[in-house]
Amino acid sequence: MGRWDLLLTDARIATMRAGAPDPYGAVEDGALAVRDGRIAWVGPRSDLPAQATTEVRSLEGRWITPALIDCHTHLVFGGDRGSEFEARLGGATYEELAAAGGGIMATVRATRAASAEELFRSARGRLEAMARAGAATVEIKSGYGLDRDTEIRTLEVARRLGCASGLTVRATLLAAHAVPPEFGGRPVEYLGFVADALLPEVARRGLADAVDAYCEEVAFSAVQIAPLFERARALGLPVKLHADQRTDGGGAALAARFGALSADHLEYTPESGIEALAGAGTVAVLLPGAFLTLGETRRPRVGALRRHGVPIAVATDCNPGTSPLGSLPEAMGLAARLFGLTPEECLAGVTRHAARALGLEHDRGTLEPGKRADIAVWDVGHPRDLTYWLGSRPLAGLLVRGQDRG
Repeated sequence: MGRWDLLLTDARIATMRAGAPDPYGAVEDGALAVRDGRIAWVGPRSDLPAQATTEVRSLEGRWITPALIDCHTHLVFGGDRGSEFEARLGGATYEELAAAGGGIMATVRATRAASAEELFRSARGRLEAMARAGAATVEIKSGYGLDRDTEIRTLEVARRLGCASGLTVRATLLAAHAVPPEFGGRPVEYLGFVADALLPEVARRGLADAVDAYCEEVAFSAVQIAPLFERARALGLPVKLHADQRTDGGGAALAARFGALSADHLEYTPESGIEALAGAGTVAVLLPGAFLTLGETRRPRVGALRRHGVPIAVATDCNPGTSPLGSLPEAMGLAARLFGLTPEECLAGVTRHAARALGLEHDRGTLEPGKRADIAVWDVGHPRDLTYWLGSRPLAGLLVRGQDRG
């Protein structure tokens, strides 16, 4: 079998295995072994086989979970939009701010003006904060460039962040985020540029792991997005979608039609759209930070998602305008309070289901033999505490590929 590199003992383990008989897939007195960056064995300590091990470490009764996975962020951007937050508190709407030159376009201007080094430094700080809250895998979208050079620069920065941090960074091309001023009033022409000029270069250079779009009245319709998704699939890139956040624009149905990894937001998704997601195996990603910041009142249909068996993930949606949220435990707490998810659903949403939303479910998201040894160690009395306590910092350690991180 070969020597184990690391054996964690005296641990309480939330494996988060699907279909486990116990809540959280819990093993109350457990052990976990690592070899070559992968989980070699996990189970009750009483069943631990005799095996040579390089290092044995007692966790003194602490809980361990899969390291957290943030499957929806806009982490690389220039500028700041704190003034818009103040304006919204004063009664301004998102649409009014956008019409006045704010919103996404304000960040586009700042991001275009920023150098790659400036974008890297600012995003590195946000990524490190996510790691300190337990995340070892983070998705980063482009979408604040809306031109060839800035979109590519953003994706290059995302790739660099993964290399520099030792975390897994999945990059997503979100050039279909808004219509840039150069294409004002011509959304179809702009999407043609993305599909014919930008997307092939991104695919050829391996700069993105998926393609996303914003399906909404203020951005692009389902009919307009479909050709872009056809081109993405032809180039071998899976798709994701910002769907039905502020209106029912048929986003969930579009995501299902293209077998999307995920459909995100979903506040206005009808039952028929949820049925379509279930049939396609698409993950529903709920984003309570944006819901809270925008003062929304229309909640995602969590009951229908459960009823139809749609996997539910939770993410921060970290961005400068509508979700200035950089902690997955805080996102879990909001998802429980605003959307009615259970603490177990919240933890599954930032582990097992978040992995699926990135196409990584066979590699991580649960603590099982063969999976990557990305492990979070927590000073909590129970896994529910990660959702229950707001503002606490219970992370006691983070292992990436079985190695301590910082």
